[in-house]
Amino acid sequence: MGSANASNGQLTPFVEIGRDRWSELAPAAAMPLTEYELVQLQGLGDVIDMREVEEVYIPLSRLLNLYAAGARRLHRDVSAFLGEKAGTTPFVIGVAGSVAVGKSTIARLLRELLARWDDTPRVELVTTDGFLYPNAELERRGLMERKGFPESYNRRALLRFVSQVKSGAPEVRAPFYSHLSYDIVPDAEVVVRRPDILIVEGLNVLQPPTPGARLAVSDLFDFTVYVDARTGDIAEWYTRRFLKLQRGAFADPKSYFHRYATLTEEEARARAKRFWTEINEPNLLQNVLPTRARASLVLRKASDHTVSSVLLRKI
Repeated sequence: MGSANASNGQLTPFVEIGRDRWSELAPAAAMPLTEYELVQLQGLGDVIDMREVEEVYIPLSRLLNLYAAGARRLHRDVSAFLGEKAGTTPFVIGVAGSVAVGKSTIARLLRELLARWDDTPRVELVTTDGFLYPNAELERRGLMERKGFPESYNRRALLRFVSQVKSGAPEVRAPFYSHLSYDIVPDAEVVVRRPDILIVEGLNVLQPPTPGARLAVSDLFDFTVYVDARTGDIAEWYTRRFLKLQRGAFADPKSYFHRYATLTEEEARARAKRFWTEINEPNLLQNVLPTRARASLVLRKASDHTVSSVLLRKI
């Protein structure tokens, strides 16, 4: 895809780069991760092998490193032009996409790869789960069945957090979310201290400002990545992940979903399908997918979870 989409002749702000061509952009350097490290980074159901890292994510980390270096140079030049002392502010990356598409694994992988470049050694990752309202508040607002929808997040707190990090505050704190209890953990925090790069990962990080709001968290990002796949493939990945959790983490009596641990496989599949069709698919179609066109870069995944092509916004 160059200046026009070959399939419909419409102009597009993206250039599409096939997997083979993208893999050629990998810098000639040794693999910075070991097999063990990669396994530790992967989420349940995600399939990323060393070849995928070499051909997709190392080139992506290099591109992001170039953007971060370019932003620092521009900041210095503008400060010099204004006659001001050049401070440093973090380069902020947003990573968005559906539930079960693998964005959390990709965000963790990018954190590790970017930290291995000499000029960006300090990379922090924050997920927007920590900015969900506590379950008690969601219940009070009647939003428990819409958890993950934009209105289930404390968007002001998220915007305030990223604003403070972006402004160069020495220490900024975010709430901590437990996937085991499916809730915010009281008195637990994530602390961010002036990183070179901050990665913010979540379903709705590319949302535009809400009606009446002057700013959205997406306005503070320097670069954004959207992880894309066919809706049918994501639905299948979601079901597979649910089944693995049902046989594993749900067995813990402390798990919010412990009630599903004794379901038969057929019952678990039916429950996963219900969660998908009633909550996750509507959220994807109504809120998440419409933000794809706002991304700086789109990773398109095939049905086997491998990236088939990359869409990069033209400069």
